[in-house]
Amino acid sequence: MDNVFLIVSVAMVLIVVLMRFKFPIGPAILSGGLFIWVFESLELIALWDSLTQTLQQWRTWELILCLYFVMCLEVELRKSGTLAGIVKTMRNVFSSNKVTLAVMPAFLGLLPSVGGARFSSPIVKEASKGIDIDPDEQSAVNIWFRHIFEFSNPLMPGMILACAISSVSIGTLVVHIGWLTILCFVLGWIILIRPLKITNLDLATNTTGDHTIDWKSVFLGLGPVFSVMFLVIVLNVSAALSMGLVVVGFIPFFYLLKRPVPILGIFLESLDRRLFLNVFLILYFIQILTVTGTLQDIVDGVRAADLSQPFLFAVLAFIFGLITGMSQGYIAMVLPLVALMDPGNVVLVSIVMAFGLAGQMITPTHVCILVTVDYFKSDLWKTIFKIAVISALMLSIFSVWTYLRYYSGII
Repeated sequence: MDNVFLIVSVAMVLIVVLMRFKFPIGPAILSGGLFIWVFESLELIALWDSLTQTLQQWRTWELILCLYFVMCLEVELRKSGTLAGIVKTMRNVFSSNKVTLAVMPAFLGLLPSVGGARFSSPIVKEASKGIDIDPDEQSAVNIWFRHIFEFSNPLMPGMILACAISSVSIGTLVVHIGWLTILCFVLGWIILIRPLKITNLDLATNTTGDHTIDWKSVFLGLGPVFSVMFLVIVLNVSAALSMGLVVVGFIPFFYLLKRPVPILGIFLESLDRRLFLNVFLILYFIQILTVTGTLQDIVDGVRAADLSQPFLFAVLAFIFGLITGMSQGYIAMVLPLVALMDPGNVVLVSIVMAFGLAGQMITPTHVCILVTVDYFKSDLWKTIFKIAVISALMLSIFSVWTYLRYYSGII
């Protein structure tokens, strides 16, 4: 137990190095797990028990099914032309492209996908016409607003994984931490959007008088999202079942509104075996740490150090978010400790989510940052600095509120 922190630290370095060499997150994290196994157990039965337990746990299959149906919904919206229709409606409804700059990346962020920032980048570029905005600002806008729903969208893989590990329902977590989505939008608007100057009214504002709304696209785009939220938050239906019901249930609406979709193609195209394997390997990694007693050793060490739990988990989440650049990374590393030390504590889960995302938002290992900077040909570190400023403000407000509300007894 004395060396467990050193072993885990070296394993984390190994994971980072592998990811820098373009290893998928699943195999990279599992490699770290195997490194820990060598020093903590070195018994083959531990690997076998971890594998069988991972296969037998319901959370494994719920997570994979939920992610699969999320991808099915994304295919439906894309191939039916619904996403294109929503973009056109946004440009018709709002008088200034400033609104489109903020709202469209946020909307597209409701449906998470690997490298999704590359999809919203052309929209940000188009909405930037007639506005004095440089590539660094374009990149920051695209990255920041794409991620504001990490705290309130039950479709987010990070939120699904966090709730599966921590035994906190998605509805409870959304109710508890969802206000950060509003805060992130407001901060992003004040710092990134509001200072922008319009240089060409004809390009940046709606001067044509065309306010046509594509109601079909609005219904088909927002309907599934709000339906899943209702099923998960209000009716407390599992995320996987909710997504499956919505994906299948909305197919007739696409045909009734003359937006046919290739039904078989939806389900075949969404079979992303590599993604499913990555998710499974992350869960397998967690089980290896559990079976070998590594998590318990870490918990014992933390308790012996007599550190404040909120402070400890905030620091760990930020560091692992910075290291991995992915929500699955810091969640897989930190939340098993929360689940072991204080199961069901939604306040600690919220702290991990907030600080982990802040770390994720300012690291070059974050895929969205890399693809966005590449698209706009912007400066990586200038872009990260702009995002870091907003992240610091978000964390400051969140920390003060959490302390006053849950730890000081003042509120």
